[in-house]
Amino acid sequence: MNSPRHSMRALAAVLTASAMLSACYVVPARPYRGGYAYDDGYAYGPPVAVAPPAPQVEVVGVAPFPGAIWIGGYWNWVGGRHVWVRGRWDSPRPGYRYEPHMWQRDGQGWREAPGRWRPVN
Repeated sequence: MNSPRHSMRALAAVLTASAMLSACYVVPARPYRGGYAYDDGYAYGPPVAVAPPAPQVEVVGVAPFPGAIWIGGYWNWVGGRHVWVRGRWDSPRPGYRYEPHMWQRDGQGWREAPGRWRPVN
């Protein structure tokens, strides 16, 4: 049986958790520091010595809704190795274009540049 005391404790726990989670916020990236380069507020990881493999062939099915755009998969660097991240369907964003994920040569290694939405000029 639920007593009013138990209900109040449960409500207090939910409110506390909610308050803690609502305190999350995003901080813009800072200039180059500690092995990470920043461009337009996006962080790029440190260079890696291993070149990314060729992109995998993906089967692109029928768009799940009218106007959907396909964002192709890419090789991500996780735990000291390249890991394939599958492509996905996304909604277009008016006034923006999608710039795909890419790997760029950087000195003796490769630097990962994440895919992102950029304003159309």
